[in-house]
Amino acid sequence: MSSGTCHGVELVNGDVLEASSVVCNVSAWDLPKLLPTSVSSQTWCRERAAMPATKSFMHLHVGFDARSLELKQLQPHYICLEDWTRGVEAEENAVLISIPSVEDPSLAPEDCGVLHAYTPATEPWERWKDLDRRSAEYKALKEQRAEFLWKQLERIIPDLRQRSKVHMIGTPLTHQRFLNRHQGSYGPRIKAGEAEFPGASTPIAGLVLCGDSCFPGIGVPAVAGSGLLAAHATGLETLPAQLKELQRLFS
Repeated sequence: MSSGTCHGVELVNGDVLEASSVVCNVSAWDLPKLLPTSVSSQTWCRERAAMPATKSFMHLHVGFDARSLELKQLQPHYICLEDWTRGVEAEENAVLISIPSVEDPSLAPEDCGVLHAYTPATEPWERWKDLDRRSAEYKALKEQRAEFLWKQLERIIPDLRQRSKVHMIGTPLTHQRFLNRHQGSYGPRIKAGEAEFPGASTPIAGLVLCGDSCFPGIGVPAVAGSGLLAAHATGLETLPAQLKELQRLFS
């Protein structure tokens, strides 16, 4: 990067890949780490990095014995809500559940099933940030915080714990480690009507942004739309039919 223009990227091994444009999909919080100080200290970059983050998740994956259990009577998806008046953003109130082996038994061994339950971005990062994931304290907290997930699952399969053959618990630290997510978050917390996601363009010529830190926002459909907008910002005129449809939807 020179004279306010982005010419390519430098890899961790020192190799340099030159390009007329660079499309970057890292989060707003990670972007400054990849830029020279002269750029990361600029107002536009600092404002992006100051965007508030959503909370994180608790996850529970279970492989279970499905014998004597009529899978066809189960639904592939559930939303369990303890109290409608508290809303889905309240802590320990909502759980989303997916049981894909209901639709496709081949996803699990014979006579078995698989499911995934998670809280919808309601788990505070602050509860976990100072823990060592190898510590006994961390392991105990995992089990404690997964208890709410187990209880919601038992509304659907009452003897699930007895049926469980394997279970894995995911925490905000899991999100941070394996998904490289700032604070294990789902993405920026931008409330409609109060603020807007920034667009794809930047003051740096040749540097275009996409991903869930850009307009239209977080979630797969929105991120796909941001990729379309980034392609448009680079001057790419020939777009596949699917991208043209996304462009129509987000225009």
